[in-house]
Amino acid sequence: MRIFLDTANIEEIKQGARLGVVSGVTTNPSLVAREKGVSFQAVIKEIASIVEGPISAEVLSLELEGMVKEARELVQWADNVVIKVPISPAGLEAISILSRDDIATNATLCFSPNQGLLAALAGATYVSPFVGRMDDVGQDGMAVVADLVAIFRQYKLPTQVIAASIRHPLHCVAAARAGAHIATVPYKILMQMIQHPLTDVGIARFAEDWRRVSKA
Repeated sequence: MRIFLDTANIEEIKQGARLGVVSGVTTNPSLVAREKGVSFQAVIKEIASIVEGPISAEVLSLELEGMVKEARELVQWADNVVIKVPISPAGLEAISILSRDDIATNATLCFSPNQGLLAALAGATYVSPFVGRMDDVGQDGMAVVADLVAIFRQYKLPTQVIAASIRHPLHCVAAARAGAHIATVPYKILMQMIQHPLTDVGIARFAEDWRRVSKA
């Protein structure tokens, strides 16, 4: 399973990229809006200069023509831009049109296997089931991830599953077990994945032992 960062914060992306474990980035209008004083285009271009893998940038229009027009503008910003499109009738049609033009898409706001399957059949490169948001309303979000992985494998569909709306490190473990191709995580969760109290104790103990040896 690959790890993407779910952020538009440049410093977080730089730090994540230095670890050598981040292979893509997902953004959305809310994340970009938090980076005050910087244009959407500038943010996406800078992210693309840091990370070589897919960079998801979301269209804002809810209408077909607007989605397609925005998408064709967004892909001009960098070679690795992926167009994030919400799953709706207009969104599915936009995905179908864009896929015929070999424009990579990420079908977002997916909350059911039916939605994910339709997005895949329309030609989506990625489908993003929102695990945390489903869990919030009593739905088993990770079950949707597992169902989509099984369906795509069964019918040899090339669409990849991105486990999104990750809320804690155990979500990442569950996504990996479910066979998700990718988990997109906030920077805070990435840092939590690294940490373990026994690792901290072990490092401190090794440092103390070495200090004693070096003084002998």
